[in-house]
Amino acid sequence: MTIPETTQLAGRKRARANNWAKSVLRFLVIIVTTYLGLLAVTFFIGRVIPIDPVLAVLGDRAPAHVVERTRELMGFNKPLYVQFFIYVRDALTGNFGTSVLTTNPVMADIRRVFPATLELATFGTIIGSLFGVPLGVLAAVKRGSIADQIVRVVGLVGYSVPIFWLALLSLLLFYAKLRWVAYPGRIDIVYEYSFTPVTGLYLLDSFWQGQWDVFRDVFRHIILPAGLLGYFSLAYISRMTRSFMLNELGQEYIVAARAKGLSETRIIWGHALRNAAVPLVTVIALSYAGLLEGSVLTETVFAWPGLGLYITNSLQNADMNAVLGGTIVIGSVFIAINILSDLLYRTLDPRTRAR
Repeated sequence: MTIPETTQLAGRKRARANNWAKSVLRFLVIIVTTYLGLLAVTFFIGRVIPIDPVLAVLGDRAPAHVVERTRELMGFNKPLYVQFFIYVRDALTGNFGTSVLTTNPVMADIRRVFPATLELATFGTIIGSLFGVPLGVLAAVKRGSIADQIVRVVGLVGYSVPIFWLALLSLLLFYAKLRWVAYPGRIDIVYEYSFTPVTGLYLLDSFWQGQWDVFRDVFRHIILPAGLLGYFSLAYISRMTRSFMLNELGQEYIVAARAKGLSETRIIWGHALRNAAVPLVTVIALSYAGLLEGSVLTETVFAWPGLGLYITNSLQNADMNAVLGGTIVIGSVFIAINILSDLLYRTLDPRTRAR
């Protein structure tokens, strides 16, 4: 290799290194800015609502000197920018204060209830993906047919019908009338004190421990709320899958594959869906994040002891430490899943890495 070629190669390596460093720096700036924005929104919400956090802790009948002393200890007598700095510092260390409702640290409560929400949203996403992707492919392949119209109507109903209304009807039919599922809750009281979860994911823990009676009971409790969440996830995933597949089926490489005599099955599942899977990963990840943050009504109707029900009960009892702590956790999870989906997109699509 000549000296000019060596110089050019070294220059290209430096350029790639600089581009990579700029991408990482831009990525970190976006993460920090987004998270600070989330903390700022929750901080000012906590300050503008007509609920005094000190009185929420002490009660309305507390003596004035006790109220003032507590306000000083909690830092509410300091300037607003100092309070925000303390708020950010505490949030970064996982200190969201003490819950008025449970008298426990908010983070301890969140660690206790979040696995239930995680399990419910994960199961719902699996159901939505397993059914939504094939239905979207079918609708795209049979565009304009009765099958396509049925899939689109199913998706439209999933977008239009309020989930709490559908949840109540489902309970009336599948629990009250048919007795196919268990009553609201996460586990039967018979097993609640004899079963010792490890991860907090009851399905996984009971399966791993070989407690099949507990596994069946947990499954009968989770199948209906997870099925409803899966249905709403299915509506979004099938619609986007159909759109991505229609775009891929109109590409020139599909025409070339048909001209070569490849079977329709191989063209659809081996070529078109493979290319559509790149943006579809982002869609499924966003759907998953939406179920993690949007299952409040489902958890309330089904008495599911997750983060959504915890925030609802805390809000009804003016427990703002718990409400804001839960909101920050949900927002952080949403940000993390968005970052992960972006990384997966860049990994699966080489074209984005070159930008």
